[in-house]
Amino acid sequence: MHLNPYGEYAVLLAQSLANDWPADRSGVVARTRENGMTMPFPEQSGDHSRCRDVIDQWLGVVDAQSADGRAALLNEQMAAASAYPRLTDHDGEGWHLHYRDIDDDLSVVLQSVIAVGTALHLTTRGMNRLGRCASTPCLNVIVDISRNGTQRYCSPRCATREAVRRHRARAERGGSSTVSGQNS
Repeated sequence: MHLNPYGEYAVLLAQSLANDWPADRSGVVARTRENGMTMPFPEQSGDHSRCRDVIDQWLGVVDAQSADGRAALLNEQMAAASAYPRLTDHDGEGWHLHYRDIDDDLSVVLQSVIAVGTALHLTTRGMNRLGRCASTPCLNVIVDISRNGTQRYCSPRCATREAVRRHRARAERGGSSTVSGQNS
């Protein structure tokens, strides 16, 4: 039984948009499709920039320094979206829940889906399951969906970069006396 269809896919959609912002509205729509959203969105002037505003607001949640701060920001975003559950069978695939009106524009849909999905993700997996990559200077968002809740890097590349950096720092601290001793 799948009780939380909004949690993981919605927060991963937000992560995807934050880490690789599409050049135009059609890119945003394509990303929603890649992440499981099937409804059409009525096109509105300024959709692309309003969607960017939604992601920028969500990044405030990502960067919040405490669970209380994160919760307060999410509560504000959910209240602004007026997101409430409703049953729908819009695509003939069976009845399911939506947290938005059926004909909302793209930015309104993103705001409600991402805010509710992030809230569900954090309350079911842990309030610390969202953040930034621990590899300097990477600023990518990480959504920790790991089993043990210890994901710190956005990619294997960043994890390897940090491991190499730590290894070189240890070698420099431990190896500098050896090297200078050999050269004397």
